[in-house]
Amino acid sequence: MNATKTKVLICDDDPLLLELMEFRLRAKGYEVVRALDGEEALSKAASERPDLIVLDAMMPKSDGFEVLARIKGDPQLSHMLVVMLTARKTEKDIVSALQKGADDYLVKPFIPEELLARLSRLLVRKGGKV
Repeated sequence: MNATKTKVLICDDDPLLLELMEFRLRAKGYEVVRALDGEEALSKAASERPDLIVLDAMMPKSDGFEVLARIKGDPQLSHMLVVMLTARKTEKDIVSALQKGADDYLVKPFIPEELLARLSRLLVRKGGKV
């Protein structure tokens, strides 16, 4: 593919999970950027301008909820789709993320094909490229 390839930023402090997600996303034709902590996620969101962000809640430096709030509160970044992918599954966590602007919420452990289907659905709804 070329420059029209959809760019996904995956943010998680688990290197093995990042590797798995990157492999699955690249196999589906996505361009992938990785971040290991909240500060790196914010920096790469600003510099890489991904179409979509997959964001863990529990990360060092800044947690995913803080990263989500900062992305959605920044006029330069707020248009980016954000999917929370986290082990945190309480009603409070899910509702908080959705109120802060998360476009979807998926609980770990997750089914990789379900994640891919949700990303594709969000991108199609946004009118983006898949």
